[in-house]
Amino acid sequence: MRFIGWLLSNAVALAVAAWLIDGIKFTGPTQGMEEVKHKLLPLLGVALILGIVSALVKPVLTILSLPVVILTLGLFLLVINAAMLLLTGWLAGKLGIGFEVTGFWPAVGGAIVITIVEWFVDKVFDQ
Repeated sequence: MRFIGWLLSNAVALAVAAWLIDGIKFTGPTQGMEEVKHKLLPLLGVALILGIVSALVKPVLTILSLPVVILTLGLFLLVINAAMLLLTGWLAGKLGIGFEVTGFWPAVGGAIVITIVEWFVDKVFDQ
């Protein structure tokens, strides 16, 4: 049950980021129920990819960049989160999932949005 809550939390955060940030998008229809039908499975797939990337790659990058993280008082973690989102977009493209992140600044904005939305969803549903 915890896995499903985590996956849905990630999916909601990704959906909000794709909705708010211009450089983050899912391909396909853009309106109505057709959009929901077409994008639901890719959204869950990208949420799973982001979770796996964050669980496996992010700790290694964080430890390797610890001096820079300390020097920037933690702001470099935002760059690491943006890199995780860019890596997720790249992997989704390689797997044929219709998701893309078009550059570094959209990834930074997306990382901020995803972090805030995940925090909010976790607080609301008390996970």
